[in-house]
Amino acid sequence: MMAILIIEDDERILQFVRRGLEAEGYLIETSTTGMLGLQLAAQAEYDLLILDLMLPDISGQEICRQLRQRDISTPILMLTAMDALEDKIEGLHIGADDYLTKPFAFDELIARIQALLRRSHGYKEQSTVLQVSDLTLNRETREIHRAGRLIELTPKEHALLEYFMNAPGRVFSRSKILDQVWGYNTDPLTNVVEVHIRNLRKKMDEGFSSSLIKTVRGFGYKLEDIKPSPQSDQPL
Repeated sequence: MMAILIIEDDERILQFVRRGLEAEGYLIETSTTGMLGLQLAAQAEYDLLILDLMLPDISGQEICRQLRQRDISTPILMLTAMDALEDKIEGLHIGADDYLTKPFAFDELIARIQALLRRSHGYKEQSTVLQVSDLTLNRETREIHRAGRLIELTPKEHALLEYFMNAPGRVFSRSKILDQVWGYNTDPLTNVVEVHIRNLRKKMDEGFSSSLIKTVRGFGYKLEDIKPSPQSDQPL
């Protein structure tokens, strides 16, 4: 998965961009302060940084300047309400790779992101069809099949399964699933994750000898990439 860090103090914009990019298959980390965002960008490897210029503690320009001074070459897409030409030129001079003025259309944001990633090392287009073991998910048609059998899911079940399929084998904690699939404001005491995992298993595994979604006791859940055998993993 391509990892993107968003540094944006406007919670409405932050959640809009985060959820939209997650739906496109990107792994998203966020920060609402410049100092934390600078720390994350300096310590972890990201494929792209989306950076607001007007932050409450340190400006986006200063973040960009410090990252480039540290020889961190992560592509930077600046977001700002300032549309003056001199502001854009300054951002590009200090090391930004592109500049997008608020308000913006999400389709344009995606186009800018894809263009930046194409220019960076190792970029691969997001696949239309995800496949894990004998399970396939088509992002365009929204159809899901296991060993050729169509599986009907609710929209939230579909979102949960796609989240797992974007990173097969990775263990996701219950809190991380709540955050990424249901949003930050979900009641942490709810059993909604367990209910949806149980429903997914029932729909996906019925008639098969193996279950794809595994419980990792004490840690969370993962989607396992099982290599099916002719005898053991065909519909019964």
